[in-house]
Amino acid sequence: MNRLFYFIALVAMVSISSSCKMLGGKNKSGGSLPNDGQLHGVAPASRWNLTKPLGMVYVPPGTFHMGSSDEDLSYSFTARNKQVSINGFWMDKTEITNNDYRQFTNWVRDSIAAKLMGYVKAASDGNEYIDWKKAKAIKWNDKTTMEKIDAIIVTPDNRINNKKELDATKIVYHSETFDYKAAAQNRDATIPRSKFIIKRDIPAFPDTLCWVRDFAYSYNEPMSRRYYNHPAFGNYPVVGVNWKQATAFCEWRTHLLNSFLESKKKSPESDFRLPTEAEWEYAARGGRSQSDYPWGGYYLRNKKGCLLANFKPGRGNYPEDGGLYTVRADAYWPNDFGIYNMAGNVAEWTSSLYYEGAYNFQHDMNPDIRYNATESDKPRDKRKVVRGGSWKDVGYYLRCGTRAYEYQDTAKSYIGFRCVVDLPPASKKRGK
Repeated sequence: MNRLFYFIALVAMVSISSSCKMLGGKNKSGGSLPNDGQLHGVAPASRWNLTKPLGMVYVPPGTFHMGSSDEDLSYSFTARNKQVSINGFWMDKTEITNNDYRQFTNWVRDSIAAKLMGYVKAASDGNEYIDWKKAKAIKWNDKTTMEKIDAIIVTPDNRINNKKELDATKIVYHSETFDYKAAAQNRDATIPRSKFIIKRDIPAFPDTLCWVRDFAYSYNEPMSRRYYNHPAFGNYPVVGVNWKQATAFCEWRTHLLNSFLESKKKSPESDFRLPTEAEWEYAARGGRSQSDYPWGGYYLRNKKGCLLANFKPGRGNYPEDGGLYTVRADAYWPNDFGIYNMAGNVAEWTSSLYYEGAYNFQHDMNPDIRYNATESDKPRDKRKVVRGGSWKDVGYYLRCGTRAYEYQDTAKSYIGFRCVVDLPPASKKRGK
């Protein structure tokens, strides 16, 4: 009896083991297919194994009530409460910092300098690519180097004490994106793909003069001179970046990752992008669907009386919360998703067009309204949704449901951004 039971158990174990191997076996469709007349399938690439993106946290899919969680104080009714569902995505746990953004500006600077110095190499596809080994070794204080890159150096009449400095207006990122919305609405198959490719040259450096421009009759020149350039502010959120520059940063970040993956013969991943308005609010709430603020509850202080964000308390006691201007991007406690400063510090760009009645007609699944405004469009068509409130705003703007906007070509000393990225489900699982 015992031997019979052992034999049956052994057969069952072998069957289970065989089934597991069959279900979890390797997909050989990435390589050569056997010529047996059977359907095997073909994978788009040989392999992919991207883990958790550095500095990002996963926001799981879910449903929440988008819009005001309390009385509409302005009675503008631009954020009527509406239940919507959001797909999962990865989001930066902090705002993009000066150090983060400096990697982008340095890359643009180095790529332009490398071309001027002839540090390019021809590839088999007929294109020329930058030789990054030589580009990274550029000696910026060398006299010969300065002569070769004279095209991006300020002209003699614009120098102070005859010091040769980079001309920030010449450090331009060349952007090329595909307009999926316009292409999807097109029904004419004869229209070429090039009609939906958007090409723009976008200045890379932040507008540091915004610190002076934003506040009349106020002494903020030290912030203008030092905020982006001094290492003490390296982990503070970047500001002075308009919406176009924020989207250019996302495009560059996508290029940076996918270039690496392709060099390792791995499948490229989804694009980094700005969050939609709905994604931003869902992430800000941290799973607390009806809370006014990311930390939950109705108050801006905890039970000890400590302020929970960086904003303008009371009638203007700016330093009471720990910072006269901005604070570190990882200051204060994160929300339940592990995301920092979704209220206060700096307001944040989203990808969404600002339209007062958008909530009345948007879909209840991944709602969004976008428009690629051109230079000739009306100012109202260039408004982008800005969320979260900032260091110079009163508490009302820190609410998860409060909507605000700014023009896409405008840079402010109190607006920054963070990125999101859509990754395949298996990749999300491994990155948790």
